[in-house]
Amino acid sequence: MSILKVENLNVFYGNIQALKGINLKIEKGEVVSLIGANGAGKTTTLQTISGLLDAKEGDIFFDGKSIKKEKSFKRVRDGLAQVPEGRRVFKGLSVEDNLMLGSISAQWSPEKIKAEMDKIYKLFPVLEERKSQKAGTLSGGEQQMLAMGRALLTNPKVLLLDEPSMGLSPLFVDKIFDTIKILKEEGRTILLVEQNANLALEIADRAYVLETGKIVKEGKASDLKKDPDVKAAYLGI
Repeated sequence: MSILKVENLNVFYGNIQALKGINLKIEKGEVVSLIGANGAGKTTTLQTISGLLDAKEGDIFFDGKSIKKEKSFKRVRDGLAQVPEGRRVFKGLSVEDNLMLGSISAQWSPEKIKAEMDKIYKLFPVLEERKSQKAGTLSGGEQQMLAMGRALLTNPKVLLLDEPSMGLSPLFVDKIFDTIKILKEEGRTILLVEQNANLALEIADRAYVLETGKIVKEGKASDLKKDPDVKAAYLGI
């Protein structure tokens, strides 16, 4: 049974149809990438899965049950966490307070929270160095690390990553994708939206190609990297 499954998802912005019959699935422990050009519907797909947008038609199944009618906060408590495009950290709060907010939904004991915070600081040492610093004073790459750490502290079964490399320097892009590799090695389940198709396909087990709200290709990431259409349209080859 797939841990996350989307069936015939149709989403509208007013009279404009943004998603047209999307079908995708993710198995436990997989990293699945969703690639496509700007405006293809990648972020809309993630926001609908996480409950920030409503689907007009179709269904979303998470851990064996339909969550189409669940509020977004309930989906987080159930284990579905999104790292949004643009990070969306609480800039006036400290790094540590941002992380603590993530742990609320997990309902852990104080001892467990400390242990999990220590794991995040080990994953992102710079966050521990700056834990008392306001999040708004961090660089873009550091804010991305903070947003990922906050999501991981919700104790997610599936992590939704929306454009983690956007606006970052090459150095921080490398650091973020090195972290995603670590999470993959830990057996985390990840749905990755990423405009840098080369990076996305390099790290993923499987991938979907989205064009104007439709899935036009799917398969093993290694196979899609060799696909002539994907190479021409997204890999600059």
